[in-house]
Amino acid sequence: MIEMVIDARRKDLGGFEVGRVLPFHSRRMVGPFIFLDQMGPAEFAPGSEAINVRPHPHIGLSTLTYLFEGEIMHRDNTGATQAIRPGEVNWMTAGKGIVHSERTDPLKKSRGGPMHGMQAWIALPEEAEEIDPAFWHHAEDDQPTYDNNGLFARLVAGEAYGASAAVKTSSPLFYVHWELAEGVRTAPPPGKGFVGSGGYSERALYVAKGEIEVGDRVFHEGQMIVLDPNAEPTVKALRPSTVMALGGEPVGPRIIWWNFVHSKQERIDQAKADWKAGRMSLPTEDDIEFIPLPDVPSTPEPAPAPVKPEPTHPV
Repeated sequence: MIEMVIDARRKDLGGFEVGRVLPFHSRRMVGPFIFLDQMGPAEFAPGSEAINVRPHPHIGLSTLTYLFEGEIMHRDNTGATQAIRPGEVNWMTAGKGIVHSERTDPLKKSRGGPMHGMQAWIALPEEAEEIDPAFWHHAEDDQPTYDNNGLFARLVAGEAYGASAAVKTSSPLFYVHWELAEGVRTAPPPGKGFVGSGGYSERALYVAKGEIEVGDRVFHEGQMIVLDPNAEPTVKALRPSTVMALGGEPVGPRIIWWNFVHSKQERIDQAKADWKAGRMSLPTEDDIEFIPLPDVPSTPEPAPAPVKPEPTHPV
């Protein structure tokens, strides 16, 4: 029923912790999901730095930012400036290249407050790796939801349970947020290995809070459960829990170097040269500073080699 369990690696980003789940050395991707971070949970003191990620570049992917608590201000060089709040979806497609920043609004910094959420990177299929960059924001009410008998579910992206999310994706996937009361049972979308299911080839569950039972095993906060394609498990909450269900169809091997994702090493090298030479423009409303290219030797590292350097996303 379970192929693998991945424990999030906690990383301190200067007063703010993330739990890095994907990529993992023996499991680079789940469907098209190539990067998954849990941001926090954290409680920022009034006047603290909070989230302060300077402008940085991406290629070959879409980012999906989703919050349980807090707020992040997004700015990018397509001209988008957008705050993201709990239940909303920020979907940014880098394609041939985008530059963005993620910061806490100064007023929010002065007040302090909680921060908890998820960030995913979704690798684009080869035919979409070089599309024009774009940004979409979807409000909380735009997403299909279900709320009954202790189970709350929101379809954040993709298709599942006969519903479709508002955000436009480039390949088959699903991304679901569950809030489960103690004792509640539910199930992920079916796997493709189950006869007649019409389901997904790759699926996983990530426990962002609480404790769940899958089969006869117990899993806790910070663990990802990668499911067998033939498995049709029931998930039971042993205490109030927040769980993200995700997966989809593979898009093929990808190289990930810093914030760049692509199927071709030469395209990664070009993006590195473009950023170092200043050929990628900064967001108009956030162009005073930026994150420089990491000083790391450029050696081709096709999957499943370790990811170095680490992405700068806190997020």
